[in-house]
Amino acid sequence: METVAPEKEIIEVIKANGGDAFKYCYQCGLCDTVCPWNKVRAFSMRKVIRQATFGLTDIETEDIWRCTTCGRCPQRCPRGVKQIESGVALRRIATEYGVFPSAVKSVRTIGASLVAEGNPLNEERGKRANWAEGMSVPSFSEGMEILYFPGCYLSYDPRMKRVARATASILSKAGVDFGILGTKESCCGESIRKTGDEELFKRLARENIKSFIDAGVKRILVSSPHCYHTFKNEYPEFRVNFEVVHITQYLFELIAEGRLEISGQYAKRVTYHDPCYLGRHNSVFDEPREVLKKAGLELVEMADCGKDSLCCGGGGGRIWMETPKGERFSDLRIEQAVSVGAEVLATSCPYCITNFEDSRLNREDGEAIEIRDITEIIAEVI
Repeated sequence: METVAPEKEIIEVIKANGGDAFKYCYQCGLCDTVCPWNKVRAFSMRKVIRQATFGLTDIETEDIWRCTTCGRCPQRCPRGVKQIESGVALRRIATEYGVFPSAVKSVRTIGASLVAEGNPLNEERGKRANWAEGMSVPSFSEGMEILYFPGCYLSYDPRMKRVARATASILSKAGVDFGILGTKESCCGESIRKTGDEELFKRLARENIKSFIDAGVKRILVSSPHCYHTFKNEYPEFRVNFEVVHITQYLFELIAEGRLEISGQYAKRVTYHDPCYLGRHNSVFDEPREVLKKAGLELVEMADCGKDSLCCGGGGGRIWMETPKGERFSDLRIEQAVSVGAEVLATSCPYCITNFEDSRLNREDGEAIEIRDITEIIAEVI
């Protein structure tokens, strides 16, 4: 098929990013059986990438943008084929040539917002710390115990600001000496990297690394699993290593050390959703559940939990892309939560909460279930 990029270039780029491993592919289809897309439509990322190794994939179609990088395919592959890396490489070619299908065109404007304001929401950098107004949250200074890095959605999105404020209130209650960078904080860059804009990722990473070093940061607390993954696993590519902890891990730590006491009880039936980038990509499964149990609630598991958790649909930059109703994984997840009689669907990722809230509001019985970040639950019982 014709593409705007030379066929030889596509083949070389894909092979250099794990595509060469497709010669070991059994064509067993195990990756297809666990891909969340096959719960809503017939789709095979395996075929898209395998065809690319022969120069047969059209980068102008939406197919190369469907992968949410959830991590289920490499988890099941018996031959170690790197589907995610190969898929991102295809997007890198499309980004280089400025090829964005209609459902993906927002990625172009998001890139511009990241360059100009350091966030994907087209919000002013100067308002990045406004979420903390009235809370006496200090700016980070060298020697503080921990830097709290709320990330873009918690800094600007009205729904997610509540999570940032709940987190800050918990830290204050526990006597944690923490601060924020405010306007010196930029997007972590994880999602724009997954859409193929490697140069912009590097720019954002260098900005953050400089801010961390200049401020004397040693330990970073994050609310987003995407920030956690990038700081922990990708920023070391720049020869830096910061201690990174996700809020669910830190809450577990504070409770275990006796610094945070649970005095109340959250008397509701709750189910927990494992975010892909916290659970499957980074093996953080137990701490969120243990923290929830401390709140005295009834914790129930829904289908596709733990390492088999169903993706919300927001990873791989798809949080910025159009997904037609009927193809939204988050709709299925809400249904799974309701089916086990949960009153609350709890999670610990801004992308998941954003998608779940949208799906909940589009249900006829939207009020039948609440969406809560773990910090919002803990803030109510301390």
